[in-house]
Amino acid sequence: MINVHSVESLGTFDGPGIRLVFFLQGCNFRCLYCSNPDTIEKKTARLISVDEVLQMARNQQPFFGKKGGITVSGGEPLLQARELIPVFRTLKAEGFNTCIDTNGASISAFVKELLQYTDLVLLDVKQMDPKAHWKITGAHNRHTLKFAGYLNETSKPAWIRYVLVPGYTDQDEHLHQLGAFVQGMQNVEKIDILPYHKLGKHKYEALGWKYQLEQVAMNNAENIERAKKILMQYGKEVVVS
Repeated sequence: MINVHSVESLGTFDGPGIRLVFFLQGCNFRCLYCSNPDTIEKKTARLISVDEVLQMARNQQPFFGKKGGITVSGGEPLLQARELIPVFRTLKAEGFNTCIDTNGASISAFVKELLQYTDLVLLDVKQMDPKAHWKITGAHNRHTLKFAGYLNETSKPAWIRYVLVPGYTDQDEHLHQLGAFVQGMQNVEKIDILPYHKLGKHKYEALGWKYQLEQVAMNNAENIERAKKILMQYGKEVVVS
């Protein structure tokens, strides 16, 4: 059984093609800009079995085409790596494409086994600078960077996702650090810039939490283009979502 916050049908943002997306409950980061703060708390939400996941995947299979499939996001899905193993193993046995959207802060034996049944990893690198990363997430980035290294060592296909937050993650030096970090990783197919937005702000209000980035402005076109040009210098495809 996996502990699921919500399910999105016909998703187009969480991996290639059209996807069935499971947002799992519980996260080990507390990102200031999190658009799903209601998934952070480690509590029991909705328990879904392997058979239920498989049936949902079968029902939506006609929409997947050649590229689509199933993505687990969060929260942080790797906190449920052990429970996800039979889910992904079953999905792969039926030929479904599988994808994990993760902060990469765990690399246990269960995680390594889960990756054997995973076609693509969307790795959310929050910040390259350790102090800046801690400020944003309340956690260190060394585990994420170690996880990235493991993906490269095992040739696991990955997309690097990077939320561009003015004043927090858009500094030139940190963007250069990210580009240099992934430059030699043959498994990294592209870098995906995610411009900061405030679409989840109302969720903080509903939870009774203070939204910490109230005064942060949205990215303008110039800022996004500057970040893209810096990252493109390191030989990877760079896209803006």
